[in-house]
Formats: sequence, C-alpha cells, structure tokens
Amino acid sequence: MKTATVRDLRYDFPKIESWLAGGEEILITKHAKPIARLTAATAVTEGPLPPLPDFEARRKKTWGDRFFTQAEVDEMRAFETGEP
Repeated sequence: MKTATVRDLRYDFPKIESWLAGGEEILITKHAKPIARLTAATAVTEGPLPPLPDFEARRKKTWGDRFFTQAEVDEMRAFETGEP
C-alpha cells in the first residue's frame, strides 16, 4: 500500500491518480497520522437510471395554464432585486 499526504492530494494529484489507475490502494495521512484509505472506484452496473419526474405535470399543478406577460416578468424581477 502506498502512502500520500493531504498535501500530495492537493498539489500532486496526477501522481495519486496514476497510482489508482495502476490498482494501488493509498493510505492518506495528515500530520503523520492515517486519516483515510483511497481505492479506485469500481464500475457500477445496477441497471438503468430511474425515470425523471414529470416536470410539465408539476408546472401545470403549480401554475395551471397561466403564462406571464413580459410586463409581469419585469415587475417580478424588479421586486426581487429591489429596483424601482
């Protein structure tokens, strides 16, 4: 097992990344005390992602068929930003 410091992670990450690509397990230390163990990630093959929520249905539930005019949008923006 290779050893690297927190400083190595910040300033010499390409070296750490190459160790991980080579299959190494790395012990991370801070002030000469071990704080973590770093290993390469394994591919996740759990199946397809869940479907996205129906954003259009959510919008219709909240606003119905209402559309804002440009004047209404300008008024809301002015209110949010505190402009006159």
